Amino acid sequence: MLELSEQEIAALLLSLKIAGWSTLLSCPLAIIIGWWLARYEFFGKALVDGLVHLPLVLPPIVPGYLLLLCFGHNGFIGKWLYQSFGVSLAFNWKGAVLASMVMALPLIVRSVRLSITAIDRGLENAARTLGASPVRVFFTITLPLAAPGILVGAVLGFSRSLGEFGATITFVGNIEGETRTLPLAIYTATQVPGGDGPAARLVILSVLLALLALIISDLLNRKLYRNAGR
Repeated sequence: MLELSEQEIAALLLSLKIAGWSTLLSCPLAIIIGWWLARYEFFGKALVDGLVHLPLVLPPIVPGYLLLLCFGHNGFIGKWLYQSFGVSLAFNWKGAVLASMVMALPLIVRSVRLSITAIDRGLENAARTLGASPVRVFFTITLPLAAPGILVGAVLGFSRSLGEFGATITFVGNIEGETRTLPLAIYTATQVPGGDGPAARLVILSVLLALLALIISDLLNRKLYRNAGR
């Protein structure tokens, strides 16, 4: 039985909060991008696809540094947001959500794109010939059939957000109670004398959360495919 301290519980709850918001905000954007890449051919598609997936191959500190340059207090976007709306993203949990979104979005987009590509376009064309509008076809045909892939992508994005470290610590720092998520709490514990016990507890907790997310994803995925008759 894991006996977590108040600081460790706070890190866990903050991680779940950030991962939840990151997934919630990423999914609509990922669905649009994935559908666009799956259904349309256009000049520069390879470049767009590369830019979307770039965070997967870059060192995480690079996206974090770019976020700091753009959304930091002196960044051209961050400075405008603060002066115009009083919104600050650097060094708070909202910035951690943004960093997690940047790192998780490619996984969700990839899953959504593959799922939509696998859909028989004849079903969509048949619906259009019967008078359905493109919007109705998308919401009644494409989206339901792509649901398993979207779900898998969402779970992968959630798990990736739970494990995000490099971009987060670069952009928003390691502030207890504000930006110190599970990975950052593990890092902090390993840097102090006698921190092996807390680090081990948090590592076990992280593994259990990731494993639970994958199991839930697999169960829901199977159920959706059975309901869809696939």
